[in-house]
Amino acid sequence: MNVVILAAGQGKRMYSDTPKVLHALAGKPLLAHVVDTARELSPKRICVVYGHGGEAVRESLSSRVGTSPITWVLQEPQLGTGHALKQALPHLEDSATTLILYGDVPLIRGATLKRLCAAAGAGMAVLTVELDDAQGYGRIVRKAGAIERIVEQKDANPAEQAIREVNTGIMVVPTAKLNAWLGRLSNENAQSEYYLTDIVALAVAEGTSVSGVQPHAVWETLGVNSRNQLAELERVYQGNVAGELMGRGVTLADPARIDVRGHLGCGRDVTIDVNCVFEGEVALGDRVSIGANCVVKNARVASGTRIEPFCHIEDADIGANCRVGPYARIRPHTVLDEDVHVGNFVEVKASTIGKGSKANHLAYIGDSEVGRNVNVGAGTITCNYDGANKHRTVIEDDVFIGSDTQLVAPVRVGRGATLGAGTTLTSDAPEGQLTVSRAKQVSIRGWKRPVKTK
Repeated sequence: MNVVILAAGQGKRMYSDTPKVLHALAGKPLLAHVVDTARELSPKRICVVYGHGGEAVRESLSSRVGTSPITWVLQEPQLGTGHALKQALPHLEDSATTLILYGDVPLIRGATLKRLCAAAGAGMAVLTVELDDAQGYGRIVRKAGAIERIVEQKDANPAEQAIREVNTGIMVVPTAKLNAWLGRLSNENAQSEYYLTDIVALAVAEGTSVSGVQPHAVWETLGVNSRNQLAELERVYQGNVAGELMGRGVTLADPARIDVRGHLGCGRDVTIDVNCVFEGEVALGDRVSIGANCVVKNARVASGTRIEPFCHIEDADIGANCRVGPYARIRPHTVLDEDVHVGNFVEVKASTIGKGSKANHLAYIGDSEVGRNVNVGAGTITCNYDGANKHRTVIEDDVFIGSDTQLVAPVRVGRGATLGAGTTLTSDAPEGQLTVSRAKQVSIRGWKRPVKTK
């Protein structure tokens, strides 16, 4: 099978410098959704016809390597869908059928396309839908129940405009006959364009069978031409994801207030509160609880862990039975072992924290190795950056760090050591001892506060 994705449109109603097919739905370009679905069918090749946006469109998919290579074809100027397909024709295998998709129709399902291909056989198949309001769509004209032709809205007479069955644009065609059909297209119509839909009438005239197939849901066929439509499809997508999650046993406080922009895997009895965003690859273990207004990106959260509200977690590995937040930030390359507590307004970056350790409030731990059963007091920071280079801090097991301590890296705190509150540590602290650095406390007799000048 060949797959041709028509993606040359400018998208004037988006009012954007970004090509329409590169606008994101669920964190992924519209065109990438279509390419990924096409690859579910294992086609011999995928041909993307692009125009507006040029190299930006190509570069957007450069990292999406798949089993089906992408052939890029430039359509310049844009003279309609029939003209676009003609540009792709030299790159298609005549012996295979060709499936035609659209770069701005992101929610079409692979299962629907498989049914469409099966219905086509050696002939042609068109994906159609029934709409209460068919304004703007090409109408499916049937004769004795069989598809006869497709007429565009601007060219339809009143009787044809009353038809509710419309063309989605998605179709399967015999590639060997395309060259002749495309060569016979005319632009004598209301838009002076070469309509791909006109090949249906040509196929019928030749005796080629044309089947009609309808999708599971109308939203599969909806395209994006404006910001409003993009927002509508985003909610459809997220609603589908929410339904799948709940179907697998996940509790969502409000299915309408969750955004998954990637893949979210969940164990048993997972609970997710409102307004949470999951990006990239996220895995939540059994009995994980995610509080309201959290953002989790490319992270693993092990069983029994509770993420309190307003936390940001990115590229991190969080162990079992931890408690994080509220208002915690876990930055990339962080690993928390089991039973770790990271509390409110604590930031951890590029660090490992051992089992049973805790930093319950107002701390920064960066580029550090923290052992087991360590207590990090409020206001503690690791001074890991000297203005040019990053340095590491090592805190061994069973250390107690008093509040308002600064550890100036590179520095090591030995096992079982205690750092007194207010210490600025610039040299290694020996194990099992109290280390403290403070200015001597003084009280000045007779001192008076300044008085405001009248």
